Amino acid sequence: MNFIVQILVSSFAVMVAQWLLPGVHVDGFMTGIFVALALAFFNALVKPILIFLTLPATIISLGLFLLVINAVIILMADWLVDGFYVNGFWWAFLFSIILSITTSVFNSFVGTGNQPN
Repeated sequence: MNFIVQILVSSFAVMVAQWLLPGVHVDGFMTGIFVALALAFFNALVKPILIFLTLPATIISLGLFLLVINAVIILMADWLVDGFYVNGFWWAFLFSIILSITTSVFNSFVGTGNQPN
């Protein structure tokens, strides 16, 4: 159940981020759900491999290279999901930052993972 809530929160964050950035376009909310699913898939399978392969760059940049990895994952989702368009690397970079901020804000309101005993 928590996974479904996370996907819905992420899809709302995708819609907010595309509303804020003119270089990103999402056709509709259903496409936003597909984008959230694609990002979850790539974060689970591809991101650990990319982090391992770029570990020296991540260490030298004190972790800031992870933002580049996030932008690459967003560009991969752009390639996979029809109706989701990102106009280049820098829009993907900004989209990843805004997506992270809005997801954390939405999670604080929804309270996922912060249920009292």
